[in-house]
Amino acid sequence: MMTAAFKGSLAALCLWSVAASAAASYGEHAGARALVDELVAEQRGLDRERLLVVLAQAERQEAILEAISRPAERVKPWYEYRRIFLTEQREEEGLVFFAAHRETFARAEAVFGVPAEIILAIIGVETFYGRIAGSYRVIDALATLAFDYPRRAAFFSKELKNYLLLTGEQQLDPLAIKGSYAGAMGYGQFMPSSYRAYAVDFDDDGVIDIWNNPVDAIGSVANYLRRHGWRSGETIVAAAEAGPDVPQDWFNAGLVPQRTVAELSEAGLRSAQPLDPEAKATAIRFELEEGHEHWLGLHNFYVITRYNHSAMYAMSVHQLSQRLAAGVEL
Repeated sequence: MMTAAFKGSLAALCLWSVAASAAASYGEHAGARALVDELVAEQRGLDRERLLVVLAQAERQEAILEAISRPAERVKPWYEYRRIFLTEQREEEGLVFFAAHRETFARAEAVFGVPAEIILAIIGVETFYGRIAGSYRVIDALATLAFDYPRRAAFFSKELKNYLLLTGEQQLDPLAIKGSYAGAMGYGQFMPSSYRAYAVDFDDDGVIDIWNNPVDAIGSVANYLRRHGWRSGETIVAAAEAGPDVPQDWFNAGLVPQRTVAELSEAGLRSAQPLDPEAKATAIRFELEEGHEHWLGLHNFYVITRYNHSAMYAMSVHQLSQRLAAGVEL
């Protein structure tokens, strides 16, 4: 069932699409038509023409193509990247947000086993606690990247399909929702496939709202981490000292922990705190303004990178969470 607002949008779009030229319309794009055909074939009840009408209103955004070509994780060294997220303002607003939703954070930690400060830090890094959740229409972002960004067309085509499905399932206007330049949405910046797989109705009101309801957003972030293998009570990352004999190609070789702490220690990369010798870790080296710092990323560090595939992102979340935890009794 679709809402009156969704039906009204479609009716207006039908009139618009009659006059639209094929060159200006994703509704006439061969890739869009193929995607719609796949959706209709896979899912009963979807109307092909209505989907094409929605895509006809999607607009190619050059700013999106420019933004995705230069994400901070790829173009900034660690000492610059961390300055974006580890600020007094982000700490202060985080403590205010936590105080307003203390009971929800406590319940999320109890239900999912993820520390409240980690959930809080992710929302802080992603959207400044919901204050900066993105200004692009999600339909524009996903269509632009699905049909005009060949490098990752397969990924964004999948996300566009999930977006069209979730807006139908949740009776949302697909032309109204805004998010990031990559199509991520809500407090926790969920991609459409993540929304459909991990978002939860944490306040049991019958609606999964990650855009306007911080209760659902908090529960959804916690569920995402748990479903990706979060282990309650385990160390996330440990500072390390690197000796001269550590093979250089061990550093930043991948996010998945593959070598044991004992193996890394024997090679000269030694943790500054006691760790299980049999635990697996990944060797990380971050660039400072002068020199480098070294870390051992353990299993839960890897879990954080499932949110954003970047060691710098995971470290920012971890370090912000430590500052937040120090600022309030969690």
